[in-house]
Amino acid sequence: MSRQDIQIPTRDGDVRAFAFTPGQGTGPWPAVLFFMDGIGIRPALFEMAERLASHGYYVLLPDMFWRFGPYAPVDMTVGDAATRWELLGPRIATTDPEKSTVDTGAFLKFLSGQPQVKGPKVGTIGYCMGGAMSLRAAAMFPDRVAAAASFHGGNLANEADTSPHLLAPRIKAKVLVAAADKDPSFPEEQYVRLDQAFKAAGVDADMKVYEGALHGYAPPDTAAYDREASERHWREMLALFAGTLK
Repeated sequence: MSRQDIQIPTRDGDVRAFAFTPGQGTGPWPAVLFFMDGIGIRPALFEMAERLASHGYYVLLPDMFWRFGPYAPVDMTVGDAATRWELLGPRIATTDPEKSTVDTGAFLKFLSGQPQVKGPKVGTIGYCMGGAMSLRAAAMFPDRVAAAASFHGGNLANEADTSPHLLAPRIKAKVLVAAADKDPSFPEEQYVRLDQAFKAAGVDADMKVYEGALHGYAPPDTAAYDREASERHWREMLALFAGTLK
């Protein structure tokens, strides 16, 4: 597997990012924009991006906390939630819907200039806070995003005027939302609100609940990691991209 460490210029500065390509061939391959979770860039996400790339994709994993500056990964399997939040909170606060949209535009521009990338249409995936970013990318760049997936995404249909569900009428992509059954950041009322928003807007959306799964079920380095749920997410994500990007 090939990994390239890169810098992507944006309006606000240069974003560190990582590009992954299959181990064989020179492409071009369809691109997938990988939005990280709230824990940030770390080896587990590299492993996930490499696995996705191995199925024939050019995967771009940007550091959405780049405005915070250099940081060390947080081990989510040790310590208490309050201590971990002391570390993660300030990092998460450095991005918001407006900033992530500006960044996403720069990422898409970067992908357009890569000879290894096939065509203008891309897929997006996101975990935790990245789930909202994935859906927002589909809404704000509807002519570029052909498929968008959110896994254990949080606050996808909240009361704020920036809530992703309010952007449903702008989405042209095929959407997959795989919620965790036990996830306080995406309770049942938000799930229903998002589902209704998609249906009202005519979005081709597949809404799922992974029974028994916790928030954070997909990355292999979290205390909530659920092998069965995570492998299911891989199967369904790969089917989504195979049907829309290949």
